[in-house]
Amino acid sequence: MGYWPHLLLIGLVALLWLWDRRHPQTVNRLEENILIGLMVLITAVSFGQVIARYMFNTGWSAALEFTTSCFSWLILFGMSYGIKHGTHLGVDVFLNKLPLGVFRWVSMLGGLAGLLYGLLLLDATWLQVLGVETRSGAIDYWSKMYRVNVGSEELRWPTLIQEWFGVNDRVQRWIVLLMLPISLALISFRSLQAIIAIYRGQRRSVIASHEAEELVAENKGVLANIKD
Repeated sequence: MGYWPHLLLIGLVALLWLWDRRHPQTVNRLEENILIGLMVLITAVSFGQVIARYMFNTGWSAALEFTTSCFSWLILFGMSYGIKHGTHLGVDVFLNKLPLGVFRWVSMLGGLAGLLYGLLLLDATWLQVLGVETRSGAIDYWSKMYRVNVGSEELRWPTLIQEWFGVNDRVQRWIVLLMLPISLALISFRSLQAIIAIYRGQRRSVIASHEAEELVAENKGVLANIKD
C-alpha cells in the first residue's frame, strides 16, 4: 500500500501543531466539542433505543455497533486529550519524594514511555532496526481493512447516500477504524509535547497533579473559621 498513510498522519500532526501554535483556544474547543459530541451521540442513541424498544416494540438494529464504535472513538481520542491536559490518573507517591531535578527527568521518562507506546502500536516496523521482524501495527491493520473494503456487521449507509455515491449498503469497516491510527498518532504527538514542556519547566508531569487536593487540604478550615 505504500507509505501514504504514514505521510497523511505526519501531515495531520504537522497541521495540528501549526494550528495549535496560532489558535490554541480554537483547537482546545474543537477537541472538547468532539468529545462532547461523541458522548451526546452515545446518550441520545441509547436513550432512543430504550424508548423505541419498551414503548413501541421496535428499535435500530445497528444501535449497539454504533454506540460501541462511538465509545471506542471517545476513549481513543480522549487518551491524547488527557495527555495534553495532564488529566490521566497516576501513582506519584514515590515521585513526590524525589528531588526536583530527578523528578523532572523521571517525568520526562514517563512521557517517553507514552511516546514509545504510541509509536509501537501505530507501526512496529521500526523495531526491525533492533532485529525484531514484525509488520504489526494500527497502520498495517487499517491498511488491510482499506484494501479488502469489508463492511460493518450492522451499520448501513442511508439509501440516499448509496444512490448518490454508489457505495455498498454496509458502512466500510476502515471508516469505523479510522480513529485507531489517528488517535495513536495524536498520543505520540502529545507525549512528545509533554516531554518538551517538562524539560522547559512549563509542565510538572504527564499525569494529573494533586494541586487541587493540596489546595483543599490547606483551606479545609476556612469555612469553620468563617462560621466562628
